[in-house]
Amino acid sequence: MTDKPNASRRHFLRAASLMSMVGASGAPFALNLLTMGAAAAQTAGDYKAVVCLFLAGGNDQANTVLATDPGSWASYASVRTTSDAGSIALPAAGLPGGVLPIAPDTAQPGREFALHPGLGPLKELFDNGRAAVVANVGPLVMPTTRAQYKAQSVPLPPKLFSHNDQQSLWQSSRPEGAKFGWGGRMGDLLASMNGNATFTSISAAGNAVFLAGQRINQYQVNASGAVPIGGVNGSLFGAPAGSNALQAILTGNRSNVFEQDHAAIVKRSIDAQGVLSTAMAPAGAGGVPNPTQYTNPNTGALASNPLAVQLQTVARVIAGRSGLGAQRQIFFVSMGGFDTHDFEKANHADLMAKLAHAMSYFDTTLATLGGADLRRQVTLFTASDFGRTFTSNGDGTDHGWGAHHFVMGGAVKGKDIYGSFPVTGLNHAEDVGSGSLLPAISVDQYAATLAKWFGLSDGQIADVFPNIGNFSVRNLGFMA
Repeated sequence: MTDKPNASRRHFLRAASLMSMVGASGAPFALNLLTMGAAAAQTAGDYKAVVCLFLAGGNDQANTVLATDPGSWASYASVRTTSDAGSIALPAAGLPGGVLPIAPDTAQPGREFALHPGLGPLKELFDNGRAAVVANVGPLVMPTTRAQYKAQSVPLPPKLFSHNDQQSLWQSSRPEGAKFGWGGRMGDLLASMNGNATFTSISAAGNAVFLAGQRINQYQVNASGAVPIGGVNGSLFGAPAGSNALQAILTGNRSNVFEQDHAAIVKRSIDAQGVLSTAMAPAGAGGVPNPTQYTNPNTGALASNPLAVQLQTVARVIAGRSGLGAQRQIFFVSMGGFDTHDFEKANHADLMAKLAHAMSYFDTTLATLGGADLRRQVTLFTASDFGRTFTSNGDGTDHGWGAHHFVMGGAVKGKDIYGSFPVTGLNHAEDVGSGSLLPAISVDQYAATLAKWFGLSDGQIADVFPNIGNFSVRNLGFMA
């Protein structure tokens, strides 16, 4: 006979675990067994963090990293320069506001390259060997040719060109509705290395499936620090400041098992807030330096940069890593506005300026906090829904597929472009329509390269990235 009350209680606990803002204080015994080998190989002073910087809306890769050899530039200019004022082509290098040439260490014969003119601070990171480009990355189930794509003769990622689904595919290998992301799954496997598993998976940009694990739940922070439970500090129902009355009600002893479980979850959240508030470095003087303002390239005005503030929050948590007992942490930050169907030239210029300013600020801040050692311990990488069409719709671009991405950090083998840079133009082997790029590198390969550096074994990588076995190259080589 089924024990219905206990079964219902177990169901409640599973659901509460997924809804709770914080995870259990320690990894389950099975998870400890799974990660024992990796953990044993680490020293007490070992720390690594990965930071996913998500460019929400689909970044225009063709105006972010450009091929500028004569043939490529002629094709670029002919397609992206229209007869109306909506032209989205950028000025050539050497012209006012022109693209910024880069010289990768690994030559691609006959090709020359440049970055968007707004990416000056990122070009400096690239030139100094702390940033690299990974070309033409996107969701793939297996290596796919243009003919196979058109014939639908191989498995393809579901719901291509859809914002929500492609965001989810990038973050979890599954379309919208996915419950677990690959960042969270990495956290599942390495959480036992942390003294408090609660602070393994942390978002400074709200809820993200990327951070959701099967055992580890994402913890959300903002510029004010740990996100409190409303009212616990006296902000609800007119309670006086500093009142603990609501906290006592929420966490007090109960005779009902469901109420007991709820109280335990709330108490765990309150305790976690207290731990993080104590460990997290303050912003500004005596703590993590505040970001400078960036220059809006369209107006010349100085303005605050919300992305830089998110990265400051990440840096404040990293600065408190010893107090949190953390050796492995996964972070998520995001900036929106990349769905540039209209007014692309101006809008994209502002986005690129914010991106480069924020990444440069984060690099400098890590050096301030821990010098070259901390820079080597933290790797930031970009991700986005998809790339965009090479053709213009007159004033912008439409949804594409593959795109170019940046990785940044002291452990990155920088000043290089990884992957064969695609042909610039239309109707080539990687064009699936309107210059939308068929990815040459899968998200699984890109992510697995980061995961290997992060400490996952080959077997664990195969578990986290279900399609990686379909690709002969599992490590792209951009991490030292």
